[in-house]
Amino acid sequence: MNHNGDFYALLFQMKNITRWGLMYNTRSENLSEHSMECAVLAHALAIIGNRHFGKKLDPDRLLSAALFHDMNEVLTGDLPTPVKYYNDGIKESYKEIERISLQKMLSLLDEETAEVYAGLMELSREEKRIVKGADKLCAYIKCLQELERGNREFSSALAYNEKGLHALDMPEVEYFLEHYIASFTKNIDEVSL
Repeated sequence: MNHNGDFYALLFQMKNITRWGLMYNTRSENLSEHSMECAVLAHALAIIGNRHFGKKLDPDRLLSAALFHDMNEVLTGDLPTPVKYYNDGIKESYKEIERISLQKMLSLLDEETAEVYAGLMELSREEKRIVKGADKLCAYIKCLQELERGNREFSSALAYNEKGLHALDMPEVEYFLEHYIASFTKNIDEVSL
């Protein structure tokens, strides 16, 4: 029996999975939005790496990898970071849950198609760093925007994410922060068109 339609229908459920569940949000964010934004940022970081730091990254591959990096959360939901990383036992157990969820998602596809999506999860060390950097940038941008709207609940999350971004020690991320991050606190009338 071919379940290809089930796989894609499940991916479309990402819009129903809310992120930042432990915090008050002035604007809620769903997993679909996050995945698209992470994909855009991974693509941008790859271009920055290639143009400014002599890397040979494939921006389109990284865009695709980032777009699907949280697809397992269709089955698990979005477990908040403080819970996911509370201790090593929970962290390791949740990694196993994520692995099983990803396998379940891929099992809904024919073998050849599943290999394509599985290949997007099999990244080199450098590719993983780019997707991780994009993911952390998404969180940082969310925090900046919530604070800009007066939501002080995101103050400590901003500090945590900023520290995490710098700890990545990625020139692409630092370049993005220096050249592009300020625009994320502007409203649409302040953005240059």
